[in-house]
Amino acid sequence: MEIIAFIFNAFLSMIDFVLNADVHLGRIIDEYGALTYGILFAIIFAETGLVLTPFLPGDSLLFAAGLFAANGSMNVIILALMLWTAAFLGDNTNYWIGYYFGQKMVDNKYVPINQKYIDKTNDFYAKHGGKTIFLARFMPIIRTFAPFVAGIGKMNYKNFIFYSFIGGFSWIFVFIFAGYFFGNIPIIKNNFSTVILAIIATSFFPAAFKIVRSKLQKTK
Repeated sequence: MEIIAFIFNAFLSMIDFVLNADVHLGRIIDEYGALTYGILFAIIFAETGLVLTPFLPGDSLLFAAGLFAANGSMNVIILALMLWTAAFLGDNTNYWIGYYFGQKMVDNKYVPINQKYIDKTNDFYAKHGGKTIFLARFMPIIRTFAPFVAGIGKMNYKNFIFYSFIGGFSWIFVFIFAGYFFGNIPIIKNNFSTVILAIIATSFFPAAFKIVRSKLQKTK
């Protein structure tokens, strides 16, 4: 029971961090100053680069970081370039983890991953790989697993690295500069949690739309 309670409390704490990233980031800046750059680098790297940490904040943290950069707490150019590097390195780390260890996990009878789903994923990446890697950047949780699965499927690395490069750039710069230019508008700043929920919902909309459309087509 204690373990369940710990996991539950950790989950609630993470939800609180995501929805109130502006408050928590403000505390981090006050306490650690310039070291905040390194802390943000580590979070973005882990969120996109380690398959076991998809729960870490991404979009909300970038938006909040842009907001604080607009207030002069951080240099927005240095911030954007550092986090772009973190996202790119994380993506590639996750790819190679999947490349070298993913199939062993699939073959392990104690790991509930079906080979036929991996085969279907391989076919999907063969047809839509580049688009998948790019769009996954804007979808929480999915962006953590996309490079891992690409590695398992042995997606062409040149294609992967190209779309990872532009996908990471687009994701980082869109959210940081959205926070930079719009985060301090009173209606947004005073309703930060609502804005973040809207961003997350919008991020999942394309995938949800595709799933619904696919089921409707099968029904027909």
